[in-house]
This record gives sequence, structure tokens and C-alpha cells, in this order.
Amino acid sequence: MEPKPNFPDANQIKETDLQHHWHPFTDTATLGKDELRLITHAKGSYIWDSEGNPVLDGMAGLWCVNVGYGRDEIVDAVAAQMRDLPYYNTFFKSTHAPVAALAEKIASTTPGDLNRIFFNTSGSDSNDSMLRTVRTYWESMGKPEKRVIITRKNAYHGSTVAGVSLGGMAGMQAQGGPMVPDIAHIDQPYWYEEGGDMDPAEFGLARAKLLEEEIDRIGEEKVAAFFAEPIQGAGGVIIPPETYWPEINRICKERDILLITDEVICGFGRLGEWFGAIHYGLEPDMMTMAKGLSSGYLPIGALAVSDKIARQIFENAGEYVHGYTYSGHPACCAAALKNIEIIEREGLVDRTRTHTGPLFHDKLQTLADHPMVGEVRSVGLMAAIELVADKSSRKRFDNVGEVGTKCRDKCFENGLIMRAVRDTMVISPPLVITDGEIGELVEKAWKSIDQAWQEIG
Repeated sequence: MEPKPNFPDANQIKETDLQHHWHPFTDTATLGKDELRLITHAKGSYIWDSEGNPVLDGMAGLWCVNVGYGRDEIVDAVAAQMRDLPYYNTFFKSTHAPVAALAEKIASTTPGDLNRIFFNTSGSDSNDSMLRTVRTYWESMGKPEKRVIITRKNAYHGSTVAGVSLGGMAGMQAQGGPMVPDIAHIDQPYWYEEGGDMDPAEFGLARAKLLEEEIDRIGEEKVAAFFAEPIQGAGGVIIPPETYWPEINRICKERDILLITDEVICGFGRLGEWFGAIHYGLEPDMMTMAKGLSSGYLPIGALAVSDKIARQIFENAGEYVHGYTYSGHPACCAAALKNIEIIEREGLVDRTRTHTGPLFHDKLQTLADHPMVGEVRSVGLMAAIELVADKSSRKRFDNVGEVGTKCRDKCFENGLIMRAVRDTMVISPPLVITDGEIGELVEKAWKSIDQAWQEIG
């Protein structure tokens, strides 16, 4: 794609933004015009800024642009739907063709019997809906005391009050509390950071058994569900040891605890399967999803629920007094349907599993030779690079986050978007990334890591 001419009014746009736009996840008091990047257009795996610079988007936006930028057929599908029916709600016994078709399509991709789809507008409110649905289910079973949801420390499940409560990030929970009650957190399966001298397989079992200990501490009669991402994304692409999920699955089945996966990042091909649960051989009772559902072209999320749970609620709970104005928005459903059609037609799930993911893994492993890289790990097109002061001991830098931020900034300068989570660099490129672009990504990542290393001396 040819770069567009520089925006002559770029500075004015930035000034206006700084005066009126409140940015999410930003220290606005320190944000200056020179730090503000004005993004103007995008195509494939690249975005362009107002200076005409192409940037390889190693994060697919926010883990979401799975089919890449510039898909005119999604735009055309949305435009056609908006001409026919730009909006109508799905409350009060109403429906429309796109929402029915999308519910059926999602159900055809999910594991097990997750055949009922409740629509939301994002991953955050999909997780809100999950929380309410879990508790409604157990209430309808005559067990209202069974309401505690166990999740993990350092997990991210959105930034609504319920999402932050479900998540385990202390910095987020410190703002805007109190949090939703009856949510407990156990330690994460982060071997590189917390495994010490333990064998990864042993560590995975030990961390899974913390769930059983927490159930015993709280009381099985009070625990409703265990809820987690198959691979923690915003926590630092934490890939659990292979022993972890089978043991979690066993515990939930034996202890009458619902197993629920957050597929907002892992879903729709990211790991080389339609969902992370499939990658790990799980059949969860519910799954939440968003991001890759529409590749970010329009906001939409969903909660997939098993036949057993849906039937119980339908037959015993009466009216489910929950929903959103834009639940099943027709234009968003049209975008998601076309997005899934592209994923299927181009074989992006299989391509990620059999070709792009393995190539991505092999190319990234060359970064492990760098003196500052302690570990490189990936599944499918989702990866992490650990930056450390000492490789042999896995010792971190003293000012945690400083080196990661420096490396992230070097990436921007070198035409690559790679995100920093503390001192862990995380990557999640579009599923359409080419072999050559994977090579470019790794080359620019090495250059950026090396420049950051040289600066810290």
C-alpha cells in the first residue's frame, strides 16, 4: 500500500486530542504532543502514521486484527447491512438475520455443546455477563450460596468493575473500588518468573493443585466456577506447563465446579485452533470471546454457554433480566460473519497451526541468543520475550519495567509495534502475516532489543 501524503494538519489534530481526548491506560498528565502518534491508515499487517512511516503491527491492534487491515469485503458487508437495518435491539422477542446466523456460526466452531450464544459489545462486558450467568445458574439449581468464582493473580479480564474484580492486577484494583465480592485469586502458572528450581511439569501440577486447595479453603459448596485464559495475554503471554490444564480440568469435574475459559485473545485462530480450549483439549461449560470475533472492525463480544446450563436457566430462572442496548447489533454481526468467512476461506486457523505458527516459533528462537533475552516462548501467533539482567539465574532488572519500556520505544522508532508487559515483550501479529513479514518482525525485534541493551550499558 502506498503511503498517503503527510497530514498537513497533524499538529492541530494532536493539539485537539490533547485538549479533549481522555486516553485509556495512559498517564495523561505526562502525555505531550511529540509522544502522540497519529495513525492515519492501515493495510494487511501494517499501519501508517501521519509522517508517512509504515509500521509493522506486531500486536494486531490490541490482539484483535486477525484477518489484517483493509478488508474491503467486511466494510461492504457492514455497509449493506446498515442500508437494510442499521440497528434494532434483540430484546422483547425480536431478532434479525445477522444475529441468528452469527449465533449458529459461532456454535459450529466451539468445543463440546456450547450452542447458546449471548451477545455483548466487548470482552469486558462478555466477562460481566459470564459472572451473572454463573451465579444465575447456581441460583436456579437451588444453590445460591455457590457463588465464588476463582480466577488467577496477574490475570486480565477487562476494565469494567466486574472485569477488574475477576482479573488479578493489583494496580487496576487499586482504582475505583470496592471490587465485586466473592471472587478469589490463586497464583498463576508462570514458570519463568515463579518456578524457581522446579521442573516445569512439576510446577504446572503444583500451581493447578492450588485450585483444589482454594476450593477446600472456601468450601466446595460455595465455589461456582474457575475462570481463566488458556494462555494469559496481557499478563505477559504466560504459557502454562503441559501438566497444568489437564489437572485443572480434573479438579473442576471432580469437585462440581464450572470450568470457564476467557477466549477474548486466544479465540478465532490465535493459537492455531478456533479456541484456546481446543488447543488444550478442554470442553468448558462457558467461554467468553470478542477481539478476533470481528477482527476489531466493529465492537462485538459474546458468551457461549453449554446446552445444560442454558436449559437450566431457561426452564427455572424465568426472565433473564440482563442485556445491552447493542447486544447482537446487526452491523457488528455482519462484520463478524464476514470476518469468520474470511478465516475459513483462507484457512487461517490451519495455516497458523501448521505453517505460520511453527515458522514464527523457529524465527523467534534466534532472539534467545541475545545476552539480554532469558526466554522466548510461543504458541501459534502469540509470543513472549523475557528481558533479564542475568540469563543463567533469570534475574530481573532492578527497576522493573524500565527496560521493557525502553525496548518498546525502540521498536516504535524501528517501525515495529511490540508491547511491553513489565520487562516482557509480547507479540501477537495478524494471522495473515507473511513469511517475509515474520522475518522482518524478528529482525526489527533484535535491533530494538540490542539498542535498548546498549543504552543501559
